[in-house]
Amino acid sequence: MNLADVLKKRIDDLSSIGNDPTGGMTRLLYTDSWLQAQKYVEQQAKDFDLKTHFDEVGNLFGRVEGSELPAETIMSGSHIDTVVNGGNLDGQYGVIAAMTAIEYLLAEHGQPKRSLEFISMAEEEGSRFPTVFWGSKNFVGEADVDAVKDIADSEGAKFVDEMHRQGFDFKKEQTRRDDIKAFVEIHIEQGNVLENQKLQVGVVNNIAGQRRYNINLKGEANHAGTTPMSYRHDTVYAFSKICSEAIDRANEVGDPLVLTFGKVIPKPNTVNVVPGEVDFTMDCRHTDAEFLKKFTGELEERMTEIAKSMGIEITIDRWMDEAPVPMNTAIVETIEKKADEGNYKYRVMHSGAGHDSQVIAPHYPTAMIFVPSINGISHNPAEKTEFPDLLEGVKLLADTLYELAYK
Repeated sequence: MNLADVLKKRIDDLSSIGNDPTGGMTRLLYTDSWLQAQKYVEQQAKDFDLKTHFDEVGNLFGRVEGSELPAETIMSGSHIDTVVNGGNLDGQYGVIAAMTAIEYLLAEHGQPKRSLEFISMAEEEGSRFPTVFWGSKNFVGEADVDAVKDIADSEGAKFVDEMHRQGFDFKKEQTRRDDIKAFVEIHIEQGNVLENQKLQVGVVNNIAGQRRYNINLKGEANHAGTTPMSYRHDTVYAFSKICSEAIDRANEVGDPLVLTFGKVIPKPNTVNVVPGEVDFTMDCRHTDAEFLKKFTGELEERMTEIAKSMGIEITIDRWMDEAPVPMNTAIVETIEKKADEGNYKYRVMHSGAGHDSQVIAPHYPTAMIFVPSINGISHNPAEKTEFPDLLEGVKLLADTLYELAYK
């Protein structure tokens, strides 16, 4: 088996499914291109004799039974959906890599001792419907069916109707398997740490926790020419002080803390009116749950103090509070061991982005491998990783799966 040729062909073939006319890829849950992509992966797996099946919601599995311990399963995979106008590696590289690594191991070493299985998860991104991790949450038995029964996409297509149109339905009951002994997900980094440090792979030991906020400042809109500076209740000025002070504090703390004010909407947003209201968002991430809670708590207090001192009302809505998710130490050490043995250039690192692994890790021993992203770009048609890095990632994944399934 020529691993490089097979990998390249699969990336090229799968990337042709869901091309966006404006550039990049758009392959959303329960669309025709989504089903075509899953069917392509299914056929590729059947071609080298994996047993395949879809679960009720559209997750695809490909499996080879173990010779000695078939009830112990080593699994790898990722998600098949994309964001709107995204790249051709986020998600699908992990699916292709898992399937290709299993094919390579079977060709080189024959039947594994433990069962080997890949999963192509139905959805992770939340790009079509207001739900995320639909695939992995169903896989681990914690999907909230009631939360999606009445939702629709931006064009009014209902989630349930689209699911049924593609031949899928809700699971009869939310259960989870008890045979999974390890799950390893490989993914592009979506940052530029590996590229900047000229490394081939990253061994992920933690997925950062996230706190996200919607914040409203309410002051007083007034005439820009007739309102003296000392009489103003200027919400943009208040926001600027909050933003500047918070980011300065985040810079003092440094890695792995990150803080982002990503959306700012001043009102009335007119050149000659003192802005009387501002809506803005705040996104804060860290790998330590207690530190994240303490740091954001201090920011909340300071924002309130700044607003009060300027005669401005503030409303703080913390709508997301996701704890950090540590990866399994034993699997992380296994990946490190194989990286050392194979002379890979690597580092141990955390993930600042969310992944299916954060849903799976509380249920099964889980770890991740990263490959570099050129310029750190992702969720963008310019998303790219040099092919030699993609290949090295698959090789390290195969080495890791060999250690877990054959020994």
